[in-house]
Amino acid sequence: MEINQSIFKSYDIRGICPKELDEAAAFSIGRAFVRHTGAKKVAVGRDARLFSGELFKALSAGLFSMGAEIFDIGQVPTECLYFAVGFYDFDAGIMITASHNPKEYNGFKMIKKTGKEIEIIRGKDLLSSMESAEFKKGEEVKIEKKDIFKDYTNHILSFADLSQIMPLKAVADASNGVAGAVMSKIQDALPAEIIALNFTPDGNFPNHSPNPLLEGSAIQASDAVIKEKADFGVIFDGDADRIFLIDENGKMARADTVLLLMAKYFLEKNPGMAIAYNAICSKAVPEFIKKWGGAPVKTAVGFVNVREGLLKNNGIMGGELSGHYCFKDNFYMDSGMIAFLTLFLVISKENKKVSELIKDLSPYAKSPEMNFEIKDKDAVLNKIKEKYSGGKQDFLDGVTVEYNDWWFNVRPSNTEPLLRLTIEADTPEILKQKQKELSSFISSF
Repeated sequence: MEINQSIFKSYDIRGICPKELDEAAAFSIGRAFVRHTGAKKVAVGRDARLFSGELFKALSAGLFSMGAEIFDIGQVPTECLYFAVGFYDFDAGIMITASHNPKEYNGFKMIKKTGKEIEIIRGKDLLSSMESAEFKKGEEVKIEKKDIFKDYTNHILSFADLSQIMPLKAVADASNGVAGAVMSKIQDALPAEIIALNFTPDGNFPNHSPNPLLEGSAIQASDAVIKEKADFGVIFDGDADRIFLIDENGKMARADTVLLLMAKYFLEKNPGMAIAYNAICSKAVPEFIKKWGGAPVKTAVGFVNVREGLLKNNGIMGGELSGHYCFKDNFYMDSGMIAFLTLFLVISKENKKVSELIKDLSPYAKSPEMNFEIKDKDAVLNKIKEKYSGGKQDFLDGVTVEYNDWWFNVRPSNTEPLLRLTIEADTPEILKQKQKELSSFISSF
């Protein structure tokens, strides 16, 4: 059987179901996973996507055929899979999810445990272990169910001193993903009012995209914040590992500003520790981290890279613009729920409106990321390096050029013929000027 190799991505496995990723492919991936990792006890979770049940059965059959014990932790957020592998004696885990992708997609996020450390298995890592194998439906597969919710909720609640949370009102939009299952279990423990939106899991995502960053996705939550006169709102993506903050005026905050809100809280409790952030976060991030006595660690874009920066520098937490936030005491993995609880604590402690907190941490004018379709990405990057040779350049991820009153980053997409541009300036006027200048230059190729 020929498996579409395009589904093996830099960080995970992801494809359209069943056109690119079907049951036969899932069976072979299960076999390859055991072959690659040597896993004996594998925890498997799944999100609410339409094809997740079929993929679970086929993946489990592949794992079982290679001698692995399989433990079904049910329909859960991705962070529950991370917790299960970190907390119990499983030596590996697979989450069936396509995260924030459209409903047609599904896939696998994979990890293994070596000692006490969790390692992320990248999709491309499995290619060398793939081999053709026949999947036969109906063959007996032994699967043991494992209820992790009590231990998991105790774990995430341990991050928050609930006595310090004010009786705030918050809107929480689960995006018809799997966040609602956890929120329903922890909201009674919070001395606050949670207004639930889209808590029912539905793989059709009937109310809006599972990607909170897509235009229109946050309208429902924003409207609810204003209508209910809530103190703030949050919106999760499909598998609940990403979270976005909405202020009391219904405006979504940039994720690098939210990182700063949480970084200040964690540095007060853990003075001098490292905070990881990626190359396209605002320059306010390292500036404030240094001001608060922390050590900023800059990484390439991508959660895997932020986490690696956190691990190598013994950091306390990290985050990036996509809304992933990872924590040392959560096995260095990301958690939308821990971020949610931390925001409750921060907003309670600061006793300011969320819009005021965001303004205090946003001294610069920053553009959203812009995309340009470019066939020869390397050639254009070289032209940019030449044209802007007068600035301070680094090549951690694409090319970043810094001047006294502005900076920009241009980086190539790993999967598409695109260059991605981010610009930040001291004033909106300089930002507008440089946006026009760089957009014109890149578009000329």
